[in-house]
Amino acid sequence: MIRYSLFTKIVLLIIIMLIPVVFLYSYSNKMATDTVVSELNKSSSNQLAFFQSQVNTSIEELSSWTNLLIHDPDIESFKDIYMDSDYLNLDLINQVKRVQNKLGIQESSSNWRSSLTFYSPSMERMITEGNAKRYDPKELKEEIKPGWQVEKVQRLNSEQYLFSWYTVSPYSVQDLAKANSIVKIEFDSTNLQDMLDKFKSNGRRDPFYYKPGTGVIYNRTQDIAQSAKLLTQLKFPEMNDVDYRTVEMDGNIYSVHTVLSQATGWYLVDYIPLTDVLAPIEKSNQLFYGAVGTLLLMSFLAAYLLYVQVQIPVKSLIRGFQRLKMGDYSVRVVSKGRNEFSFLSERFNSMVEQIQELFEHVYLEQIQVKEARLKQLQSQINPHFFYNCFSFITSMAKLGKMDAVVAMSHNLSRYYRYTTRQEKELVTLKEEMDFVVAYLKIQKMRMNRIDYVIEIPDELQDQPIPPLVIQPLVENAVIHGIERSPDAGFIRIGACQDPNGMMRIVVEDDGLGISESRLQELRGRLTKPMDENSGCGLWNVNQRMQLRYGDSSYLSVDTSAMGGFSASIQWENTTRYERNDHNHGHLVG
Repeated sequence: MIRYSLFTKIVLLIIIMLIPVVFLYSYSNKMATDTVVSELNKSSSNQLAFFQSQVNTSIEELSSWTNLLIHDPDIESFKDIYMDSDYLNLDLINQVKRVQNKLGIQESSSNWRSSLTFYSPSMERMITEGNAKRYDPKELKEEIKPGWQVEKVQRLNSEQYLFSWYTVSPYSVQDLAKANSIVKIEFDSTNLQDMLDKFKSNGRRDPFYYKPGTGVIYNRTQDIAQSAKLLTQLKFPEMNDVDYRTVEMDGNIYSVHTVLSQATGWYLVDYIPLTDVLAPIEKSNQLFYGAVGTLLLMSFLAAYLLYVQVQIPVKSLIRGFQRLKMGDYSVRVVSKGRNEFSFLSERFNSMVEQIQELFEHVYLEQIQVKEARLKQLQSQINPHFFYNCFSFITSMAKLGKMDAVVAMSHNLSRYYRYTTRQEKELVTLKEEMDFVVAYLKIQKMRMNRIDYVIEIPDELQDQPIPPLVIQPLVENAVIHGIERSPDAGFIRIGACQDPNGMMRIVVEDDGLGISESRLQELRGRLTKPMDENSGCGLWNVNQRMQLRYGDSSYLSVDTSAMGGFSASIQWENTTRYERNDHNHGHLVG
């Protein structure tokens, strides 16, 4: 079960109290923001729709002029005038002037700048307010299409769009040569720019017209780069006639409104940066969250003062009792200030000092007993090895193998020098393995079939280890494994370290092996006090490792993968060498 400190509880309580406040404020703020954005979008859409309806009304009014003029008596009378007529006839000239006068009056009846043209198919003449001339029927036929036609033209060093509308009489005629009369009205995009400028001056942001595949009509103070970037993020074929989108550009959120003109097929587009609109709300949010943060900081400060004055002294006393429980009688609690906890700390220090004096003598006696037992166990191993060596020298001398006797004596002197001059409680693994190699060379002289391999990583060569803990394992492999099996002769010594810092040294052979029952019996003897039936080699290694490194250190025995016997010692490596599986040192005998 998790136990929380007083400081943690106070901080959690403050946070839990502030969470509902922040949540309710955030919720109400979101509702208010959504309402503002919704009303803003509704207002913007209504204004754009109203403006678009004004533009559509003006355009529809212009298109209606052609229907009125095409039924004018003066224009209808041209259907009976043909190419072979006397064009310079005074009546005809007067009739043309009347038509031109009517065209001019009609053009001046609107605020939009426009031009009207009358085409007489029978005469192949076109009449405008100030001119009357021939036209090419083929070109006219290519230009006439249903609805408003748009063409990009270059005027006054700027690109403009020319809108044109044709009305043919009678309406159902397909061959223009059979038409009685044709009336065309034209206006350019400057009229739309005037409307956009006026619309923008009423508080709109940056309105413009856009038609996919045709182009853009900007207002005269347009931010063209920003508008062009906006168009790349809008998918017009998927939009409704009146639509709204939210677009992010350059880290700002924009509310984009579009209204489609049914008359021309152009979209009216306007966008508003919501960041500017919602700036006051955002400022209010910052003030609120700043106040909450200040309140939270002050609450933490108050809790911290309580933590320093109460929690830290209590934890200091708890740590002192824990160390006292672990047997550390040198622990003392340092108190600051003069309060109730400083009094408790002084009483604690006085109590520990008295306990330390009582246990110090007993503890020192236990250490002396433990060191004496270590010396005794180490002294038991040395004679065990000497007995085997002298027995070998005697046998070789009887057989007359003086070279073997000399070699044995030489290696035995190395062994004797290692053991008699060994004053350190720990040696390096390299020193211990040099000693083991000297022993294996002696045994190889006894049994030429003995081969061995030593696999110890280079980074473990300086690992400290108690002396004479590996040689008894090797001796056990030789005497009880290889000597009893005429076909055996291989010994492998390996060392490794796992990620948790546990060291392990394994000695295994391909000798006679051991039965499962004998294996279980041997394991049981290793954990019991030594008696006359226990071999001192393996038992002493196990005891020394446990005395040196504690209960987590032990000697284990098992059958070898090579068919023989395996013995391994394991202990915690306090030096914590990093393991490198790809950098091993190999020594093969």
